[in-house]
Amino acid sequence: MALHALGYCERLFYLEEVEGIRVADANVYDGRRFHEVIPEYNAVERLTLESERLGIYGRLDCVRSSRGKMIPFEYKKGRSKSGSADEVAGAWPSDMLQIGAYAMLLEEYTGNQISEGRVYYAADRRTAVISINQTLRNAVKEAIARARMLRMSKERPPIADNEKLCGRCSLAPVCLPEEERLIEHPDRETLRLFPEKYETWDVHVLEPGSTVRRSGESLVIDRKDGEKKSFPIRQVRSITLHGNCQMTTQTLQLCANNGISIHWVGSGGKYIGSLMQAAGGVQRRLRQYEGLSNDDLALTLARRLVTAKIESQLRYMLRISRGNDRRNDFQEQIQTLRNMLKHSAAADSRDTLLGYEGIASKAYFACIALLTAPHKASGMAFEHRSKRPPENAINAVLSFMYSLLYRDCVQAIISVGLDPAIGFYHQPRSSAYPLAMDVMEMFRVPLVDMIYLGSVNRNQWVLEEDFTTAGKQVWLSDLGRKKAIQLYEARKQDTWKHPAIGYSLTYARHLELEVRLLEKEWSGRPGLFAVNRIR
Repeated sequence: MALHALGYCERLFYLEEVEGIRVADANVYDGRRFHEVIPEYNAVERLTLESERLGIYGRLDCVRSSRGKMIPFEYKKGRSKSGSADEVAGAWPSDMLQIGAYAMLLEEYTGNQISEGRVYYAADRRTAVISINQTLRNAVKEAIARARMLRMSKERPPIADNEKLCGRCSLAPVCLPEEERLIEHPDRETLRLFPEKYETWDVHVLEPGSTVRRSGESLVIDRKDGEKKSFPIRQVRSITLHGNCQMTTQTLQLCANNGISIHWVGSGGKYIGSLMQAAGGVQRRLRQYEGLSNDDLALTLARRLVTAKIESQLRYMLRISRGNDRRNDFQEQIQTLRNMLKHSAAADSRDTLLGYEGIASKAYFACIALLTAPHKASGMAFEHRSKRPPENAINAVLSFMYSLLYRDCVQAIISVGLDPAIGFYHQPRSSAYPLAMDVMEMFRVPLVDMIYLGSVNRNQWVLEEDFTTAGKQVWLSDLGRKKAIQLYEARKQDTWKHPAIGYSLTYARHLELEVRLLEKEWSGRPGLFAVNRIR
């Protein structure tokens, strides 16, 4: 199977066999079901063969005998290579390579020469006859040597020259070949290979004393009041436990086996930690470490990140004040944002960038204070940013939603296979992951600021019901947390068109896409990270 992947596309082989990344899409599941229902396949005992001399092993679909000669068979659910029914059925190069390897394994196992192999294509019900000649044997040996060479490398091979291969590849959402082609040809129309949205959901467990249990292939949330809520495991992407909630060991194991991320958030909204499966092997982290150890690359990415954040802040303030008297109230702040945007694009150090970002944030939050001033009587006016602890209601909302955003950034980074501890802008000064803090900067405005400001203007918060106060600290009540989660999760499902790539996707998917584009800055075609802007 690995040689089949190599014959199809070297990058596919590398991602699957070297980095250990596998994505089971609809085509993969169809292929598995296809093998289960073939009568001839089920009637023959499967042979698993191994050759130390060749350094390969494989599992044959079927072996038949014809005129005293053994013939290895391989079943494929697709169509043969021939174009019409009048032509002789032909096998695809990757299928020929695979059947050739099976024939050589069978020869070593039986001691008899194999002269013929066959591939049955179910879609057009045709069988390709393949001659096991010296040319094919040499091709198998060359492929094995090439596979060993790729296993020793930490650099990914280039994308396939044949664009048609990418449309049928299950790892296209990981590889992002269309996005790499876009770098070389900016005017081309990008074929969507990256899914628009997730088909699974992020589940939050909020009620104190709740326990998440396993029931067959479902997750059951047992509340302290006796109420139960069930979710099929295939519909869950992550589980976040807030405050005093528990999960059984059996449920932890089920989630780990199914790639479901688990997060813990304190009752005050602080992100505590997570349990997640990382995609890919050490090669991805080695490339990340070497790439971000380059000071020039790190500064380039930091400049791009900060300018993206400031431009989003500027555009949001211009948009929200368009056509009314508000624009006159903060002309000075808008001019400051414009100046910092210009300076950030040419900053010569990370420390300089931090200074520009700080000045821009101060001007931005001054605009927020002016915009929320009419809500002072309801207690939802913003005066200044206070983090630890939040000193008023609006800061409590901000801190909690930023924790949710941080959680999603950590999840996206680890699911892509990168190390969240190795960043390029933020420094490791606390328990927070620097790379997660970096990625957050692009999404603060669209995923948090726009949401909480809109909810304040719609008078969705009730001070007495949604917040709890103790001394100087203010945090969200259980009801307030539910409200914040509903607002945030609903926003993640909003669809947004990427201005550079040209296709639409949800904000939830955009988080993952941005991390994958970041990885390409040091392991593919750079240039598409942090170029997105809000309209």
